[in-house]
Amino acid sequence: MTAKMKGAAMVIAALEQEKVDTVFGYPGGAVLPLYDQLFHSRIRHILTRHEQGAVHAADGYARAGGRVGVVFATSGPGATNLVTGIANAYMDSVPLVIITGQVATRLLGTDSFQEADITGITLPITKHNYLIQEIAQLPQALAEAFHIAGTGRCGPVLIDIPKDIFEQEGRFDYPRQVDIPGYKPTYEGHPGQINRAVKAIRDARKPVIFAGGGVIRSGASQELRALAEKGQIPVTLSLMGLGAIPGDHPLFLGMPGMHGTVAANYALSQSDLIVAIGVRFDDRVTGRLDSFGKGAKIIHIDIDPAEIGKNIKVDIPIVGDVSRVLKAMIQRLQPGDTESWRQQTETWRREHPLRWEEQAGSPLKPQYVIREICRAAGEEAIITTDVGQHQMWTAQHYCFKEPGTLISSGGLGTMGFGFPAAIGAKLARPEKQVFCIAGDGSFQMNVQELATAVSNGIDVKVAIINNGCLGMVRQWQELFFEGRYSYSSLAGSPDFVKLAQAYGATGLRAATPEEVPGVLEQALKTPGPVIMDFVVEAEENVYPMVAPNRPIHEIMTGGNQE
Repeated sequence: MTAKMKGAAMVIAALEQEKVDTVFGYPGGAVLPLYDQLFHSRIRHILTRHEQGAVHAADGYARAGGRVGVVFATSGPGATNLVTGIANAYMDSVPLVIITGQVATRLLGTDSFQEADITGITLPITKHNYLIQEIAQLPQALAEAFHIAGTGRCGPVLIDIPKDIFEQEGRFDYPRQVDIPGYKPTYEGHPGQINRAVKAIRDARKPVIFAGGGVIRSGASQELRALAEKGQIPVTLSLMGLGAIPGDHPLFLGMPGMHGTVAANYALSQSDLIVAIGVRFDDRVTGRLDSFGKGAKIIHIDIDPAEIGKNIKVDIPIVGDVSRVLKAMIQRLQPGDTESWRQQTETWRREHPLRWEEQAGSPLKPQYVIREICRAAGEEAIITTDVGQHQMWTAQHYCFKEPGTLISSGGLGTMGFGFPAAIGAKLARPEKQVFCIAGDGSFQMNVQELATAVSNGIDVKVAIINNGCLGMVRQWQELFFEGRYSYSSLAGSPDFVKLAQAYGATGLRAATPEEVPGVLEQALKTPGPVIMDFVVEAEENVYPMVAPNRPIHEIMTGGNQE
């Protein structure tokens, strides 16, 4: 496509070429020419009430829809307000294209009004970024941005466009294909390494699969299940990987790590072979590094070669797309003898189930609320979470049966992520029921997006696990700081029911176990956004728990496990 047009029109034309149907953003002076062009486009724009809300919504949209999310923001504070969301997407490998306005090229470097070096600021947290200084650069940069964001290990790409470039005219020759020297992601695994991996699985007597978000990003859930079933290998899933194999599958041991199940942690600790698939070996999973997988040979499959060997020494590295590598492995796999090992892992799972203490007349328990949401919402619902105790209870007690049904901030641990991400997820998948499970602290960080949900009629249901404090902070203060609860109380929080009503949403509350099913039923029957305030016991802790920098087999159960 070749035509002469202004830079702002080029951006819109590029989005149309990339079949973008939704953009999240917030206008300002430097992007007014862009918004003027958007006015004449069929692309849907969602006006969030804060730029951080926009980037988190685009993140949820990308994860739920399997597409590149797009964000617009103005220069200066508009761009810097995106930083947390960009870092969040970068840590969790989410494809975004972020287009920011900038001061005019003649003013760059002069500290002019609303100037910020956003390319410099975001260099460590973007897969790539651009500062456009000539109109001729723009079409190629736009095409490259979408290509880079959505290929290989996905991630955010930022394009910073000075205001005068939006107004200049140039030739719009949009590339049909993008070929970037030096950027050639590896998709096919090395055949020799795949053969070594297959032999290691055949020879192992205590193998365990540790899979993560890379499985879901690759669309490899069926292959993961086929590998586990053919090899009769127990499976653990990281937080980002939950749903990659059904939560009620007989080979699934649960999530490992700091708040993982006893069975998952014991299996990784006593295995003789760990098959790591699309994971980063995050410290919240590994615990003390020198004790993780001490007696095991480790296979690591990942599309990003920088992740292999970064944290854990690997015996058999395989760089490639998870789906393609697993297909090749399944074809060649000859299962070994894992029967006694499976019996052992099943014993651990049976003897150490997730449970909590609940007595008649006791305060409402958060674990019960999570399980009731799971029952009411159904296995096909999309669940987003914020970060904290409620996130871990969700990972433990919600039975995720489908890939992509959990959208959570894993790497960065961003409070305020869940609600705008739910808005984006619902826009990407309007046919799905979308629940946000939030804490009373994290929900308030982007509560202004209630206006976005109401004004656009976005049917998301929010369950606030309200314990009146920063729950995970309070738990650590109890366990590791001798009960000195320094500034973790949230006294003065609003009445969430009245707050919902003030925004024009529906507000509901439950404070006893008997009230929970009725509130959920009413929420599901009510059109539009609904805020449910579940008032739970403040002192309830998340167990199991592994203390920081301890081996993952040293598990505190806190009386919540047998």
